[in-house]
Amino acid sequence: MQSFPGWLDSDALTFVVSGGTVSLVDAISLHGKGSLEFEWSLGGEVAGVRAGILQPENLNRFPMSIAQSIAPHLPYLRRYARSLTGSQPSGDAYVAAVLEMLIDDPSGFDRSPSPRVALYRAFTKVWSSISINCASGDLHETESFLSERRLGAITPLPRQAFLLISVEGFTTEEVAHILDVGMERVNELLETAGAEIAEQLSADVLIIEDEPLIAMDLKAQVVDIGHRVQGIARTHKEAVAEVAKKKPSLVLADIHLADGSSGLEAVNEILETVSIPVIFVTSFPERLLTGAKPEPVFLITKPFEPAVVKAMISQSLFFGLRSVTGGSELP
Repeated sequence: MQSFPGWLDSDALTFVVSGGTVSLVDAISLHGKGSLEFEWSLGGEVAGVRAGILQPENLNRFPMSIAQSIAPHLPYLRRYARSLTGSQPSGDAYVAAVLEMLIDDPSGFDRSPSPRVALYRAFTKVWSSISINCASGDLHETESFLSERRLGAITPLPRQAFLLISVEGFTTEEVAHILDVGMERVNELLETAGAEIAEQLSADVLIIEDEPLIAMDLKAQVVDIGHRVQGIARTHKEAVAEVAKKKPSLVLADIHLADGSSGLEAVNEILETVSIPVIFVTSFPERLLTGAKPEPVFLITKPFEPAVVKAMISQSLFFGLRSVTGGSELP
């Protein structure tokens, strides 16, 4: 058996090995296959997971079939979790807690009607668990985590149902299974969410997008849902200048801009002077949903659907919090 000495990146839940990193789920998968043997040291508290989750006997307890079936869905579960909490650290901590729960009790992974639905259902159990939310040390406790985790006040059930339908693309039947409610209740939740969104105040939106057709499409969708477009910037410099003229309520930003600069860099400079919610638009969401570094909270995938744009704008304004980017570049 080959041995690749490495260490655990406690912020990223990844194993750092020669030439790159291996995610927690991949590490579980590889260890289970017996193809790699990891040697790691734990330098302090592991973010989002008790140190015991990484012991070999626990890795062996994680059925290979579960690891393989959930791995493709983890980036999108992070997207959902971040949307619920309004925070990357908090959202990613909940995803880590789901993995911990599945390792502790894999028998609780109900695959019907699909592994993806089962994963989101497991997340809902963790999200709703008072014992986990109150435990000190089971989750990564950032300064924002405890203040943001107020289920009834932050992301109530109607918005959970709305995000599952609009952003994650589940059917009403699947949402009923995920939230453990009846179909009629799901329809009631969606009606409530729609009414709440309709009552939101109109916002001034700055669009940072270098492709004219995409910018026009975004503008039309922003206006259609009752908001105003403050301006459209094509470059880093234009974006900063627009904010200097007037502070927007929200920023919709592409990752790559016309002058070859990064939308992430433009947003980071903007956030040095103002605190506003930011939604990033990208063709490659998986690259910004790794959990391996500071990443955006709210993401829209190209090509985008009107329902997703509406949902993300509504949810970001619901929090009104500054997105965390930390100056990260795409890998």
